[in-house]
Amino acid sequence: MAARNVTAAGGVSPARGGRRPGGRPPVRHDSRRPGSTPRPAAPSRGTGRATAPGAVDRAPTAAPARRARPTDVFADRLLSVLSGQRPVHSMLRHTVGRAYDELALLAERGPLRTRGTRPVVRDIGYYVPRPGAIEAFARIGAGDQLRAMAFRLECGPDHRWRCTAVELGGPRTNTG
Repeated sequence: MAARNVTAAGGVSPARGGRRPGGRPPVRHDSRRPGSTPRPAAPSRGTGRATAPGAVDRAPTAAPARRARPTDVFADRLLSVLSGQRPVHSMLRHTVGRAYDELALLAERGPLRTRGTRPVVRDIGYYVPRPGAIEAFARIGAGDQLRAMAFRLECGPDHRWRCTAVELGGPRTNTG
C-alpha cells in the first residue's frame, strides 16, 4: 500500500495526487495561451495580501476616468437634436429661457440633417467670461462640409449646466 502525504490540517496533499479541499481539481498555473506572447510579470508592490498562484496583481489606474467637460456634452446633445437623431424635447431639462425656443426653431429646419455622412463634432473651443458661465463654439463636420455652432452654458444653483443660447452658422433670427 502506498503512503499518502497528509497535511497538517488533516487533508491529503494535492502535490501527491490527492484532491484539494473543496473537491475542485487543480487549476492551470500557466496563464499563457497558445499563440500569444508571454506577458511580463507585474512587479510586487508589497501590499501584504496573499494572491493566488499565477494571479496578476494589477496596478490601479493612474487617475480615475476623467469626466466629460460640459462643452463636450452639450455639443453632442445639440448636434444630435439639430441633425434629427434626437427629439427637441430631449433638451427641455438642459435649456433655460429662450434657448429652447431657439433650438426648436433651428431643429424644425433640420440644418444639420444629411443624407450621407453623419455629422460629427470636429473641434470645440470655449471662453469663460465669468465663473459659472461658458461661451463655446463647435465645428461640425459632415463629409467635406463644415458648419459652426455657438452656444452659451450657465451653471445653476443646483450645480447643473444648462444651455442659455444657441446659434448655428449665421445671423441670429428674431423670434419676437
